[in-house]
Amino acid sequence: MNDWQKKSPLDWETYLNKLVKVIAVEKLQYEGWVLTVDPVSASIVLATFPENEKASISFIMGHAVQEVEILREGDSHMKQRLARIFAPEESQAYSPEELEKRKNALKTWLETNHIPVAEQGELGRTLCVAGVLTIDPPYGPEQCSSSNEIILSRVQGLVQGYLEKQH
Repeated sequence: MNDWQKKSPLDWETYLNKLVKVIAVEKLQYEGWVLTVDPVSASIVLATFPENEKASISFIMGHAVQEVEILREGDSHMKQRLARIFAPEESQAYSPEELEKRKNALKTWLETNHIPVAEQGELGRTLCVAGVLTIDPPYGPEQCSSSNEIILSRVQGLVQGYLEKQH
């Protein structure tokens, strides 16, 4: 086990959203922004942004890591850019104001149709239907989640119908 693998998740967390240089076995070098470190294998996930291209993702296996050097701290713009890499495309297309408008319109429509709905989460961004189903931004059928498949299917159908009437 190498020194990198012996670190704790709290140690690895200090590398998140930072530009690093990783030296691996056979003198291989990698440079990129740390997206995450796998707590089981100690593997590092790096993101790079080649000019005019989408982000490029690299994985360096934990057992191969010999040294990690922090080159630069990430600013708030870089942290947002890294967070958006794996965000669904739909949620990137809406401003916070548009998402709030979509949430309120769907909530009002559900209430008008006598479906119990509440807002939950610290920012109130998630809608909770009848205490058994949640709808996250941007509030489409794909964002519905429930362990009850029958309720999930029915509410997804209702949301899909609602969205089709809006367009």
